[in-house]
Amino acid sequence: MNWMKKSTALLLALLMTLSLAACGGKNDQPGVTDAAEPPEEEQAELTPEAYSIAALKGPTAMGLVKLMSDAENGGEVSNDYTFTLAGAADEVTPALIKGELDMACVPANLASVLYNKTEGQIVTLGINTLGVLYLVENGNVVQSMADLKGTTIVAAGKGSTPEYALRYLLKENGIDPDIDVTIDWKSEHSECVAALATGSATIALLPQPFVTVAQTKITDLRVALDLTEEWDALENGSALLTGVVVARREVVEKNPAAVDAFLADYAASVEWVNANTANAAALVAEYGIVEASPVAEKALPHCNIVCVTGEKMQEKLSGYLQVLFDANADSVGGKLPRDDFYYGA
Repeated sequence: MNWMKKSTALLLALLMTLSLAACGGKNDQPGVTDAAEPPEEEQAELTPEAYSIAALKGPTAMGLVKLMSDAENGGEVSNDYTFTLAGAADEVTPALIKGELDMACVPANLASVLYNKTEGQIVTLGINTLGVLYLVENGNVVQSMADLKGTTIVAAGKGSTPEYALRYLLKENGIDPDIDVTIDWKSEHSECVAALATGSATIALLPQPFVTVAQTKITDLRVALDLTEEWDALENGSALLTGVVVARREVVEKNPAAVDAFLADYAASVEWVNANTANAAALVAEYGIVEASPVAEKALPHCNIVCVTGEKMQEKLSGYLQVLFDANADSVGGKLPRDDFYYGA
């Protein structure tokens, strides 16, 4: 009988052991974690940063106006923001490279140029503007890209998206941009509008909202060609982009959570601008991006303001840069950027 008693005791001990093990895996007690279900990683607490941000007067700044207003007037924002508006990219890039700016809204190809120039010290956070470039004419000569042969086009944005997009489209349509047309480069888009208004030019390359501004001053001015449509007609597998927001790598690596919070603030501002055209137009005029609120309100729906981040940003931007690189490597700084150029991708 001893062997039966021993067997029973062993069986009871085994059952007790299994029972205790089962209780330990149910997560019923504070501080007890099931080994098969590791605890979720705790989200890092946000430590706000002070960011100095620049944008160009035009579509790349229009999506920021709600955030600019909130930051200036004590609204709910995640970080301490200071904004600067500039008329041209060359006013912004030196300050960014020197570290006087933390972030900047710049032409899409210029972001790649800066990445290469600084040996990878510039990171693209997101796309803020899709295609907004148009060829306008005070007349009826231009009905297609082919009609541009032998004409003079006033334009601003030499060395950035407007120049490279125009040159690419001209070449793809059999027009040599150095021989078959004359491109008269101005320092700012407002100068192009002035040239049209005085009659010293009849054809101009303009982005919104400057197209709308020009049409309020020149009664018969018409949109001759939409460069986004002309780009899409080539079916080259990419999309025409205008602007992106970039940051110095040092800024990104110092506090990624604060950068993510900025992007959330930015996305909320873009959403508000697109949903509240009249109120957004008032802010656009208040900040001097466009001269008058009615003009801004009319232009906003045509400005393609977005906030595209992560993998979608990389897909769209890399395709666009590839097309520019194939046409002219200098347009992207001599080589295509590596994957670390794209934040969060």
